[in-house]
Amino acid sequence: MRDTPDILPAKGEFLLVYVTAPDAETAGRIARALVEERLAACANILNGMHSIYRWQGAVEEAHEVVCLFKTTGERRERLFERVRELHPYEVPCIVSLPLYAGSAPFLEWIAAETQA
Repeated sequence: MRDTPDILPAKGEFLLVYVTAPDAETAGRIARALVEERLAACANILNGMHSIYRWQGAVEEAHEVVCLFKTTGERRERLFERVRELHPYEVPCIVSLPLYAGSAPFLEWIAAETQA
């Protein structure tokens, strides 16, 4: 990839965090808390996911909601802790994916909005 003034390598400093929730109300409550607490710059809530998974020896199905959070590597640990505190699931899905590059203004915005 060739860097341009508008595209910067993110070097794992920026993350997309994927979280599932049981419903839109729970997702909204978690998302609002994380953005208000500056643990994430933004949360996208995607309703209507159908999940099939194995839980306690049985195959289960459920409708869930996906939350995508934009944050920094520096805020990851506290974001994970806060999701666990707010989440009703015994074992919530919380995974982070490193961003390898992005629009410079957008990455700068994430950095600014997640400053403590």
